[in-house]
Parts: sequence; structure tokens; C-alpha cells
Amino acid sequence: MKKPLIVMAAAETATGLGLLALPSLCARLILGAELETAVAITLARVAGVALLTLGVACWRARDDTDSRATTGLVSAMSLYNAGVCAVLLYAAWVAKLSAVGLWPVAVAHAVLAAWCLASLAPRRLTG
Repeated sequence: MKKPLIVMAAAETATGLGLLALPSLCARLILGAELETAVAITLARVAGVALLTLGVACWRARDDTDSRATTGLVSAMSLYNAGVCAVLLYAAWVAKLSAVGLWPVAVAHAVLAAWCLASLAPRRLTG
């Protein structure tokens, strides 16, 4: 469980900082459109704070892989990653949004969701 937590800590922290500092650039790279209103930019920055928070939680839990709290965090991160993947697939297939980062980010979230679930599997069998 340690490796997925480290990878998610790095990815979510970097993305959170990106959304805080350059929200329109992040949107353009993933969705192919600028954030044009103060509301959209504010919501992107709120998402950036949330991602930064997830990154810190994953980083702090990386060495505590046997606790129920860390198992809960990894369970929540599997839901988060699967949900983000689903939202991005919807954006691509239904909303017809696309940019250079959309598919790599969607696939990365799918892989992280699967990795989280796989790291939880032995715990479900034994406890």
C-alpha cells in the first residue's frame, strides 16, 4: 500500500498546486478550454486545495500501511480515482471535450483506482 500512497501523494499535490497557480492552463491541457469566469477559476482553485489536501493525507499515511485509517484513505482514494476517470470519460464521450492531457489523465486515474483496489485485496481476505 506504500507505493500507491507515494504516487498519489506526488500526483495530487502537483495537480493541486497547478490548479491553485494556473487553473486555466490545467483546464486547457486536460479539457481543451480556458476557464473564462471568476466562478470557474474559483471552483478550480477550490479543487486545487482539495487535491493538495489529498496529497498531504496520502504522504502522511505512506508509512502507516497497517492502520484502519490508512485502509480507509486508500479505499476513499480508489473511489476518488474511479470517479475522476468516469467524469473525464463523460467529458470526452458526451461533452466532446478533448486535449492532449485528457486521455493520459483518465487512464492514470483508472490505473490508480485499480492499484488501490489491488492493494486493499489482501486486507479484505485477512481482516
